[in-house]
Amino acid sequence: MSYRRDVVNELAQAFEVERPRLVRVAYATLGSLAEAEDCVQEAWLRLRGLDDPGEIRDLRAWLIRTVGRLALDALGSARARRERYVGTWLPEPLVGDAAPAADPADRVTMDEQVSMAMLVVMESLSPAERTAFLLHDVFGLPFDEVAEVVGRSTVAVRQLASRARRHVAEGRPRFPPTQDEQRALVTAFLSACRNGDLDRLMELLAPEVVLRGDGGGKVSTVPRVIRGAGEVAAAMLAFSGARVPEMRVTTINGAPGVVARGIDGHLSVAAITADAGRIVAIDVIRNPDKLTTVQEPHTG
Repeated sequence: MSYRRDVVNELAQAFEVERPRLVRVAYATLGSLAEAEDCVQEAWLRLRGLDDPGEIRDLRAWLIRTVGRLALDALGSARARRERYVGTWLPEPLVGDAAPAADPADRVTMDEQVSMAMLVVMESLSPAERTAFLLHDVFGLPFDEVAEVVGRSTVAVRQLASRARRHVAEGRPRFPPTQDEQRALVTAFLSACRNGDLDRLMELLAPEVVLRGDGGGKVSTVPRVIRGAGEVAAAMLAFSGARVPEMRVTTINGAPGVVARGIDGHLSVAAITADAGRIVAIDVIRNPDKLTTVQEPHTG
C-alpha cells in the first residue's frame, strides 16, 4: 500500500510539471480553458488508474497523446454547440495570469500558438487537421504517434498537417510586432478610443481590419463581422468613449490587449492582432460566461 502511494505521489509531481503544456494542448484545440482543464484532469485520472505506469517510456509524449485524443473527442460536441451559438463565436480569452505558464525556452512559441489570431484561423480547420497540426508542428509528436490519436494513417496525417500548415501561414501576421511594439500600438489605440480621435484611429487601423464581437446572445455587441478601417473606426468610437469609462491595457493570450467595463456594467476583453505596424483584427469577447476570472479594468 505504501509502495502504491509513493508511486502515485511521484506520478503527481511529474504530472504537475507537464500540466501547463497539457492545458495549452487542449486549449489550443478547444478554445475553452474550462474544457481544456477538464481534459487534463481526465488524463490524470487515466494515468493514475494504470496498473503499471512504469511501462510508459516517455511520460510527456504519453500525456500529450492522451490529452490530444480527449480534446479531439471533446471538439466534436463543442462544434455542435457552436452551430447553435447566438452570433459570432470567439475563443475564451486568456487574460493576464490566466494564461498557463510554459517553460521559458518555449514560452514565446507557445504564446504564438494560443494567440487569438491563431485560434481564429484554426477554427477554419477540420478537427483532424487542427489536431494533426497542433500535436506535430506545435507540440512535437512524431507523425506515427499523431496518427494513433487521430485514427488515420501516418501518410494521411502528414497530409492533414500540411493542409493545416498552409491555412495557418495564410492567416497569421507576416510581420508581427514585438511585445513592446504591440503594447505601444494598443496604448495608442486605447487613447484614440477614449478621446474620440477618428483620424488617429484611421492611422492605427489597417485598411482591411476586421472587427468581431462575441456576446453569446447575453449582452450586446456588434451584430456582424465588420470589415474596413472606416467602418471599424466608426464602430469603435460608437462603443467606447463615455460609454466605456474604465479601460486598461493587459495581456490577452500572450499579447497586449484591452479589458474594459462599460456603463452597462458588462466586461469586455479585446484581443488585438497587428501586422506590419497596424491593427488587422479586433476580437471583442463580451459573453460573461467566458470572462468569469477577468479582473476589474480600473482605468489607468
